[in-house]
Amino acid sequence: MITVRRALAAVVVVLGAAGLTACTTGQPEPEDSLDTAARSEVSATGSAPIVFAFVCSGAADGSTDSGDEPSDDPDGTAETYTTYAAVWEAERADCRAERITGTEMSAQQRAAVRATDGAATLEELAATCAERGASPWRDSVSTPEQADLAAGLVAYCPGHPDRDRLQDALTAYRG
Repeated sequence: MITVRRALAAVVVVLGAAGLTACTTGQPEPEDSLDTAARSEVSATGSAPIVFAFVCSGAADGSTDSGDEPSDDPDGTAETYTTYAAVWEAERADCRAERITGTEMSAQQRAAVRATDGAATLEELAATCAERGASPWRDSVSTPEQADLAAGLVAYCPGHPDRDRLQDALTAYRG
């Protein structure tokens, strides 16, 4: 009787193994299902808007520090910011824009550059947008070139803390 049970158990094990093998035969392994040839032939298309970082020195009052004992620029070197909000909070007045990513101007960037009528490049708009408390943000508009620059900045920097002041100066100039 024990021999029969052992024989039946062996048959069940063999049939089970054969059944499992039949279920998985012909199915690819997970890593085989990835078509590496297709992935390697795909190239990225499209573009990304240009994004800037801002390298600034000098406080909004034109000095190289923000008090008797400068806290953010102790050795007179520039600081780098990656958002306009951060630069505006630091109230920097002497900035340059450096491209960090992107390949083409966004629609807003193109419109702003067009609004300057050649008075400023995208990099100049971006750098000036980063600045706060300095010209042209705090000055009146009195020449056509200043008006063109102001128009570009109003289009490019909708969130700038001094935007409304610049818009008012542009409106006053245009009468």
